[in-house]
Amino acid sequence: MTGRNRLSQLIHDRALRFGDFTLASGQKSTYFIDGKQVSLLGEGASLLAKSILAILDPTVEAVGGMTIGADPIAGAVIALAQEQGRELTGFLVRKERKDHGTGKQVEGPLWEGVRVAMLEDTITTGGSTLQAIEAVEREYQAQVVQVVTMVDRLQGARENLAAKGYALTALFEITEFGIERP
Repeated sequence: MTGRNRLSQLIHDRALRFGDFTLASGQKSTYFIDGKQVSLLGEGASLLAKSILAILDPTVEAVGGMTIGADPIAGAVIALAQEQGRELTGFLVRKERKDHGTGKQVEGPLWEGVRVAMLEDTITTGGSTLQAIEAVEREYQAQVVQVVTMVDRLQGARENLAAKGYALTALFEITEFGIERP
């Protein structure tokens, strides 16, 4: 079994849930992808990191995204990159600025003008990703080179990101799990 096939199986078996759900976008859904059920599993984190590094733009210097979904993915990617001899920095984006300490919304050892890839476990409309992009661009004048998601729900994220000049790369689309495009 290939790594991609195994990752697909893990997503299907561990992350895909059916029921009544409210998504971060506010939309209602009869299914949910709980990406943390894969990204917080050793095998899943490893497979995700390998898959992302295989498609990551070589000019990217840092990876991260909106906490909590991107956190374990970013950690896995930077660790595996280091083992492969590639220096990558990780970062986390809070939904809001802290009201204590440094008051930052973006955490991590970043620098002005850093070239970043935004990571997501699951993306619907791209609203959370756009918020994270805004924060990292504001705080570090970062250049967003790439947006990578584990699963694209095919509900407008690609189009919404493209309208702002960002390209989305999805490891999987929801239709690959037998779910029709909404």
